[in-house]
Amino acid sequence: MTSLPPPQPLDWTGRRVLITGGVGFVGSNLARRLVDAGAQVTCFDAFVPNDGAELFNLDGYLDRLRVVRGDVRDTPAITAALEGQEVLFNLAAQTSHVESMRDPRTDIEINALAQLAIVEACRSVAPRIRTVHASTRQVYGRPGKIPVDESHPLAPPDVNAINKISGEFYHLLYGRIYGSRPTVLRLTNIYGPRMRVRDARQMFFGWWIAQALSGVPFEVWGGHQIRELAFVENVVDALIAAVAEPAIGQIYNVGGEIRLSLRDLAGRLVAATPGAAFAIKDFPADRSLIDVGDYSADDTAFRAATGWAPRLSFEDGLRQTLEFYHAHRRPYLEPLR
Repeated sequence: MTSLPPPQPLDWTGRRVLITGGVGFVGSNLARRLVDAGAQVTCFDAFVPNDGAELFNLDGYLDRLRVVRGDVRDTPAITAALEGQEVLFNLAAQTSHVESMRDPRTDIEINALAQLAIVEACRSVAPRIRTVHASTRQVYGRPGKIPVDESHPLAPPDVNAINKISGEFYHLLYGRIYGSRPTVLRLTNIYGPRMRVRDARQMFFGWWIAQALSGVPFEVWGGHQIRELAFVENVVDALIAAVAEPAIGQIYNVGGEIRLSLRDLAGRLVAATPGAAFAIKDFPADRSLIDVGDYSADDTAFRAATGWAPRLSFEDGLRQTLEFYHAHRRPYLEPLR
């Protein structure tokens, strides 16, 4: 896989873009890319404690974009933020599957009820806004076949997945009935610079990386499960590509650049990080109940509609990720010491 220039399917110069969750991991990487492309970017973020929002994610860009502190559950706030916008990248979410089981009410508020508020707000103040809504491969549950395409039955294994399905269908329904222009992307295991690494709330691989860089042996639960890894720059490419007209009104899987077992993934991380080590452990009971087992995505439909493909390899992504956290221990890693 060769490194190619990032795709630019349309001219972003002067385009008004709202990113919910824009100070978080994926949102901040997207915001930086769009600012560089000339867009007028607003990052709307609730700065929820223990989630991924971190102002340092936008270091060097804070004077080139607008940050609005607001919660997608606050209908007046999200309505005001949407007014006058041309494109919405809807990335704000509660992403922890375990937390959704511990606190299902908060999950439904953010991942379902707030999505209804967003589409209602769009209908009111931005009826022709172009929306890219981020969802998750978790909606499929434990796959009955590999790789998983969009026709696979939905079998949500946890509260989070149920609410994410609801959010998807609010956006698609309002697109059909009221003429908005949504696209839904089902994403998988995103990693890279600016992800939360203090714990495994956002993504297990970030927690592994933090422990590896801190010289703490990390645990691999099970080890045999197949996972697909998607470097954040490849995902940003996909989000931007999804704005293309052929993608309107569709649900697409977006896969990663590599699929491998958790044991093999841990081995690659250890090989790239001097002093790192891991141990295989049994899967904790509360996690095994909602684990989906092996997963890989069939994203043929999205590639055909947009021309997207991962342009950076896993080796590129892992190297850039480790270099980022080596260079920026604070505020990402220092609290682990």
